[in-house]
Amino acid sequence: MTDPQAIQPSALDQLPDRDPEETAEWQASLDAVAQAAGPHRAAYLMRRTLERAEGNGIALPKLLETDYVNTIPTAAEPSAPGDPEMERRITAWNRWNAAAMVTRGSKHGVGGHIATFASAAWLYETGFNHFFQGKEADGSGDQLYIQGHASPGIYARAFLDGRLTERHLDNFRQESGGEGLPSYPHPRRLPWLWEFPTVSMGLGPLSAIYQARFNRYLTNRGIKDVSASHVWAFLGDGEMDEPESTAALALASREGLDNLTFVINCNLQRLDGPVRANFKIVQELEAQFRGAGWNVIKSLWGSAWDELFQLDTTGALVRRLREVPDAQVQTYQTRGAAYIREDFFGKDPALAEMAKLLSDDKILECFHLSRGGHEARKVYAAYKAAVGFKGAPTVILAQTVKGHTLGEGFASKNANHQMKKLSVDEFKAMRDLLELPISDAQFVDGVVPYGHPGADSPEVRYLQERRAALGGPAPARRSHALAPLPAPADKAFASFDKGSGSQNVATTMAFVRLVKDLVRDKETGKRWVPIVPDEARTFGMESLFPSLGIYSPKGQTYEPVDRDQLMYYKEAENGQILNEGITEAGSMADFIAASTAYSTHGEAMIPFYIFYSMFGWQRTADQMWQLGDQLGRGFLVGATAGRTTLTGEGLQHADGHSPVIAATNPAALSYDPAFAYEIAAIVKDGLRRMYGEAAPGEDRDVFYYLTVYNEPMPQPAKPSSPGVDEGILKGLYRFNTAESAGVQVAAANAPRIQLLASGTAIHWALKAQKLLAEEWGVAADVWSATSWTELRRDALDADAALLRGEERLPYVRRALQGAEGPVLAVSDYMRQVPDQIAQWVEQDWSSLGADGFGLSDTREAARRHFGVDAESIVVAALAQLARRGEVKAASVKEARERYGL
Repeated sequence: MTDPQAIQPSALDQLPDRDPEETAEWQASLDAVAQAAGPHRAAYLMRRTLERAEGNGIALPKLLETDYVNTIPTAAEPSAPGDPEMERRITAWNRWNAAAMVTRGSKHGVGGHIATFASAAWLYETGFNHFFQGKEADGSGDQLYIQGHASPGIYARAFLDGRLTERHLDNFRQESGGEGLPSYPHPRRLPWLWEFPTVSMGLGPLSAIYQARFNRYLTNRGIKDVSASHVWAFLGDGEMDEPESTAALALASREGLDNLTFVINCNLQRLDGPVRANFKIVQELEAQFRGAGWNVIKSLWGSAWDELFQLDTTGALVRRLREVPDAQVQTYQTRGAAYIREDFFGKDPALAEMAKLLSDDKILECFHLSRGGHEARKVYAAYKAAVGFKGAPTVILAQTVKGHTLGEGFASKNANHQMKKLSVDEFKAMRDLLELPISDAQFVDGVVPYGHPGADSPEVRYLQERRAALGGPAPARRSHALAPLPAPADKAFASFDKGSGSQNVATTMAFVRLVKDLVRDKETGKRWVPIVPDEARTFGMESLFPSLGIYSPKGQTYEPVDRDQLMYYKEAENGQILNEGITEAGSMADFIAASTAYSTHGEAMIPFYIFYSMFGWQRTADQMWQLGDQLGRGFLVGATAGRTTLTGEGLQHADGHSPVIAATNPAALSYDPAFAYEIAAIVKDGLRRMYGEAAPGEDRDVFYYLTVYNEPMPQPAKPSSPGVDEGILKGLYRFNTAESAGVQVAAANAPRIQLLASGTAIHWALKAQKLLAEEWGVAADVWSATSWTELRRDALDADAALLRGEERLPYVRRALQGAEGPVLAVSDYMRQVPDQIAQWVEQDWSSLGADGFGLSDTREAARRHFGVDAESIVVAALAQLARRGEVKAASVKEARERYGL
């Protein structure tokens, strides 16, 4: 077999050489230049020659492109092992059942996609039969990112091997009644089968790159040797338009991720029509991937084309294939031989002569059926070359026909993505084409039957034997019975209970200090995965550089400019920190890979991703949803949070809405802590719930989102009053009363108000508490609302329980029970954040927040602008009390004038 790395793609590999002597002379000249003047001179002359050829109108591929032919010549294709006829029959059954499942479901109006798997069937089947390692294989097996719209084909295969029943198939896209199948790869909905959610297009390729990279990270850090695992990402050519699809190509080549293969199904169609109607998507992708440093393998034409290439002694066929736009290739798929003779071959005299040697059947075989992605031998050769290539990732560009084998009504039609069913006659034609033993009598009342050769049939035995040899079923997700991680020493958390005294400490710094202690823990410290998108110094994390090291597969090949300093920039092959540069999307992909290592690799890792608050949920909320679907665990930390804490930064840095977005994600436990001891309590409980001894019925598959601030303030000691610990975790507790705060209220029966505040806003509430007492004779109690979202979810659960006939009081109502006066809630976010709980608060409700766009100014000016500073709280409190008749209405006007509002 030819070494895959020695294969050089060239049209000449497909053509007979009409003058070998001349060719040898050119090659000898190049060799002589390289020997006499060096390889750089030879390369220079070659580039200049190619430029001259292009300038003279000689049709040659661009430097980053090869001709529109297969990378691996037919003569170099390895013989595929196994039984080709058996594999053909297995694939036929899977094609049938995938189409039957969607068609039967269409009567319920639930939708589904047929054409994608029809085009990609051999791309999957060849992998399942010969390449994809199961979970019992070395390392952790392979990781498969399945193209979302191809899910019916994966379900069909699981049905054939006995993992699914007809009842499952009949409940495709109908999950609520049990035994249903989700529309696409959704691990949260089908956790024993799917590992990776992929149908939010673009996220699959990005995640696959970072998964392959994280595999190397685990191996290099000595956590687990997963060097035998390979990551396969199946993608659509239209999907590659998503910016996330190609965002990390350079990272993959830079780090030499030869444990990664992209398989792009180039059926030339997106959802509504051609991907590149007037151009060639394969050539565009080849140039893009080659430019990024990837190994590119093109599998474009099937064996029927071999005869045509042998006849192409002038290169006219290769030239014509290069110039025909994709939409015209699609048109050939739907036209007869006469049209193809005229439009394709008739454009060049040499091709016209070639066409005279071809029968109509031969032309139709080539242009209608014969594609590199539809032949097991071609696909096997591409996969074999991909896994054998070392030093760079590989992309396979496999040309297919969308809707292949589904009949003339589907193949290459622009609307086939929206076509959800075949007619009975179309199924019968498909049956005959696939040579399946399904009789007309099995179509009862016009319902297409599922097909199965029998649990003990040769096909099923062969399928199961192949999977057993490769390490078990695939795809599959494992739920490992991992021992709970030991809890870190309590002193790491208890030290925050004392407060900071007179020292000013921002909650961002408090979180970083906590992590510094936790990563030193002998039992669990190595399992922390710090992730930061090029802002580590902003968050005060530079002290972790020399102690933990920044992960780099090359180590540190240079002397850092700050090597003589204590906190120098240290990179290491076994470094623990993932410092990703300016890419929140890449950092989130890191987080997803690390947060699901407990399942993918049977290794519990504790990622924390700290980011500029504004550039987290707003920019990558789709990936947070992917994280929830993939059942990830870990800590997301929105640092420099809030609308008004970033002095001078302005509109696009001022975050006033991330908790609103976070509240939409059911897997996210969202907290806005005000004090260091609250952060410690939340992180401690998060470690217990996600990695330690979870309580009965407690969902472990969650992740925590904490907002922390860059505003240095004195950190108080943890109150000793009962219920504080419960309140921190449930979302609300009374921090102090007017009396315990020591503020002086003149009247014994003074009007009273409850101030609920979260995050940095509690400091304005405390100042307002003092002003209300000293200047207006109003007693205010201050509550810390650590999580408006968790309060709301608890209340929603109580409402649901009530519908079931169970009496349960929402925690927020229980906490505020008996609290005197109205409630005024305030946060550094838009009012929608605290207003989440308004309907469950029995007291009169009012709120303040930072609605609208942010602006550049000082903290004080910004807070005055949004009306959330202490003085604004005082005026709002007086107004609320005045409406109740508990203070004079004139007091509101007087306060407004006094404070200049």
